[in-house]
Amino acid sequence: MIVLLIHLEKKTVIVSLLKLLIVLLYLLLAYTIYRRVFIGDVVIVKDPENSDNYLVRRLSAIEGYEMVSTDEKDESFVLEKDQCWVLSDNDTMKPKEANDSRTFGPVPMTDIVSRVIYYLRTAVDHGPVQNSRFSMQKDSPVLEVELDVDEMTRSPKA
Repeated sequence: MIVLLIHLEKKTVIVSLLKLLIVLLYLLLAYTIYRRVFIGDVVIVKDPENSDNYLVRRLSAIEGYEMVSTDEKDESFVLEKDQCWVLSDNDTMKPKEANDSRTFGPVPMTDIVSRVIYYLRTAVDHGPVQNSRFSMQKDSPVLEVELDVDEMTRSPKA
């Protein structure tokens, strides 16, 4: 079960989702989300191959970055305006299994829905997500004031 704690306009909403393996706490950002995320942040992005799904991936490059492959057959390219490159954190997966930008290419920055700030797998396996230094500073007050792990582990029925 995943429990998402969403902070919206001074209200906290707890949403329970079945059939998911990990519990994530994320901060829903305004429509200008891409201006509030930084390289190194874990983000929730719309799945480019299925618009009904979302992916949790790490933002690894933004517009203006040159993408160079280790495979000499691949041509390098520069990410265009409002494009980004997202990668899976699971290093054990091959690129095609990871379902990230190595498979589907650049993603529009506007497809980033939010930044992930906390994970909760079990009552004893949880903690802040390691994001960029800038985002960690922004998220710290939210985690200190609003996070109630005991409440999250009680498996709310929302």
